[in-house]
Amino acid sequence: MVYNNTQPDKILVVDDSPDNVFLIGTILEEDGYIVSTAENGATALAKIEESSFDLVLLDLMMPGMDGYEVTRRIRANKGMSFMPILLITAHDSPNVAQGLDLGADDFIRKPVTVDELLARVRSLLRLKHSIDERDEIARQREDFVSRLTHDLRTPLVAAERMLELLLQGALGELSPQMNEIITIMGRSNTNLLAMVNTLLEVYRFDAGRKALAFLPVDIKTLLQEVIAELTPIAQPKGLTINLEVGELSQTTVMGDRLELHRLLTNLVGNAIKFTDKGGVKIRLNEESDDVIRIEIADTGTGIPPEEQVTLFERFRQGSHKRSGSGLGLYLSRRIVEAHQGSIHVSSELGKGSVFTIYLPTKQ
Repeated sequence: MVYNNTQPDKILVVDDSPDNVFLIGTILEEDGYIVSTAENGATALAKIEESSFDLVLLDLMMPGMDGYEVTRRIRANKGMSFMPILLITAHDSPNVAQGLDLGADDFIRKPVTVDELLARVRSLLRLKHSIDERDEIARQREDFVSRLTHDLRTPLVAAERMLELLLQGALGELSPQMNEIITIMGRSNTNLLAMVNTLLEVYRFDAGRKALAFLPVDIKTLLQEVIAELTPIAQPKGLTINLEVGELSQTTVMGDRLELHRLLTNLVGNAIKFTDKGGVKIRLNEESDDVIRIEIADTGTGIPPEEQVTLFERFRQGSHKRSGSGLGLYLSRRIVEAHQGSIHVSSELGKGSVFTIYLPTKQ
């Protein structure tokens, strides 16, 4: 289904001159548009809050709140869908470049002519419809991937359980060769399930459907749990995982324990994955009275400087042969930001990497 606008476009005309409002409104209504009016900037912003418009025709020079300020406030509202702004300015008015820099899309000078006004309006409405269609396609694609990912979990979870039962001898004793084959199948299924779960979590965050339960979480205890869970993965590689805890007045943060566990498991797991010798060192310290700092340092291959810039972006895979889908670190960043914190990386090729997380102790 593609975006299809079958309703007349709604246009807000903002001007302190009743004559200008009447003239422009009449021209637009005769061309089939639905027109609303506002006599000043404050009224215009109030109407935009109450109802959505497809285009705003905005007089630049008005008493009180001028068109520059109205434009700035509209563009400062990041939750608002794109709405083109057409500035209306007198021939002897100051340069409109400031308005365009603030986010306006075009301008027209008074006295307006019918043909020019309608041409500029149609041009900006085409831009509006094109962006709306792009956003709708992107939303439908994300919804599809989210639904598909959710549906994929069911057979994968079932397959994981069946493979576990086979390994436990539910259908009889397995030969060494069958045991090895099923173990490999189980490992592959587990990896695929982990990828599907990560993808599902990413789309939940991106769609704003992720609800976090903020409760007191002891970070020291959580790190100890993560280390205990991942040590069996590190031991076959001969790696050590050490936790160093500084002098902290407290080790508790307000957060979602499940998501913080996911975050730390991902980062420590990555450190193990990309390290062949040496180990992983986790340092827990106070950054300030109300911020805890967690550093996860490895002795792995390191990350090239050009990759560090985009490391936490979506689907940004590294050049390392063991790089995955490019979603793990993006999800890590989303989790940290959902906790009002920040995450950073410093790395040097051949000398390992350090991922640093800053988490506030209060929300």
